Order: sequence, then structure tokens, then C-alpha cells
Amino acid sequence: MSIVSIRNVSKDYMLGKTVVPALRGVSLEIEKGEFLSLAGPSGSGKTTLLNLVGCVDTPTAGTVVVDGRDTSRLSERALTELRLRTIGFIFQSFNLVQVLSVFQNVEFPLLLQGGLGRRERRDRVLALLDAVGIGSHARHRPSELSGGQRQRVAVARALVTRPALVLADEPTANLDSKTGANLIDLMKEMNRRDGTTFVFSTHDPKVMSHASAIVRIADGQLVGREAVGGDAAAAEGR
Repeated sequence: MSIVSIRNVSKDYMLGKTVVPALRGVSLEIEKGEFLSLAGPSGSGKTTLLNLVGCVDTPTAGTVVVDGRDTSRLSERALTELRLRTIGFIFQSFNLVQVLSVFQNVEFPLLLQGGLGRRERRDRVLALLDAVGIGSHARHRPSELSGGQRQRVAVARALVTRPALVLADEPTANLDSKTGANLIDLMKEMNRRDGTTFVFSTHDPKVMSHASAIVRIADGQLVGREAVGGDAAAAEGR
């Protein structure tokens, strides 16, 4: 069963008076429980596609259906609820709240959701901070962290609500190889244990090697989809 259905989607941006197509007629089905990698050069449309699925942008044409809901038909409030309760988003630019501590940044989505007591929130946040290797920095502000540390906080924040769908824009781009591998292992464990669907954009062959499938994008168009079965090296050589 699809958790995301993208049907003939196009996205244009205006650069002055010039129309710049970012996506052109893309159709893609993402099944529940997939660990999917979007691969393609910079400017190919990977981030635009993630933004459309994550309901932070809208298509110029076509439909994006997330968890059975056509996003173009939802009110702003309904879109906010969908993002909050269904989607975790790891942004390339982190998007952390500078005036909040690391702990508070990760706890924030749980406060918005409601339903968990203070101790439950605390235990879940601290466990996840430890899992991503940033537990000792819980009281720090984002400005006091390195880029790699902020990336880990962003990952923890995206995972803390245990969303059905996690979208990750270059999740290992700011990390050393060991930390990046640990984070991918954490996400694979969520994928296996909870059936969480993960969609990555990445240039990193090591991230691709964990994917269940690789979707290749070039010049705003989907140019291929390869089932990987955990071995992207073979797929890369085709």
C-alpha cells in the first residue's frame, strides 16, 4: 500500500520573468515501509520533490497524495496536522530554533502534538539524544554546536514523534563517516521495528547501499527506479 502517491507532478519557479522548471511530469509510488533513496546531481529536483511530499511547497500541476490525503485539497490547518502527526523532516539547513536548547528543540514537536506527560517526553527525548550521540549537549544552544552536531539534533527532532514517514535531505552531508553510519543504522532499526517509511535525497553511496530502492532523477524528471535489496554497489555499476 502506498504512503505517498505522486501523479504527473510539475513544479515551476519564477526567476525574474523566466519560468524555471524544477520538476516535469514526475509520477512515483512510495510503499509503506520502504527505505528509498532519491539520487541525482545537484539541481536535479530531489529537494523540490521532498518539499512537495513534506507539504512545505505545492506543485504547479499534478497531485501529491500523502497517507491517503490529496495535499492540494487540504486546508492550511489540515496540512499542519499532517506534517505534525505523519511526517518527520530532516532539512539540509537544520531549521533549529536558535533560542531553544538542544533538548527543547527535540521536545518541541512532542509539545505541539500533546498526549505525552512531562516524564514520558523527557525520557523519549534523552534516549534519542543519546542514540544520535548528542546527549551530553542537551543544554547547549544550536549556536554552540558544530554543523555535524546540529545535524544530529535535526535528526533526533525528526524522529522523536515516531512519524510514519521520514523525509531526509542529505542527512549525512555534515557528518563524519562513523556518525553518518550510526545515524543510518538508527533509521534502519526504526524502519525494521516500526515500519517507518524513509525517503532520502543523497549523493552518498554508503547511504544508497542501505536503500531498498534507488529512484534516479535528472533535469526534473524521473529517469529510473532500481530495486536494491541492500546492495547499491551493483546498482551503481549498471
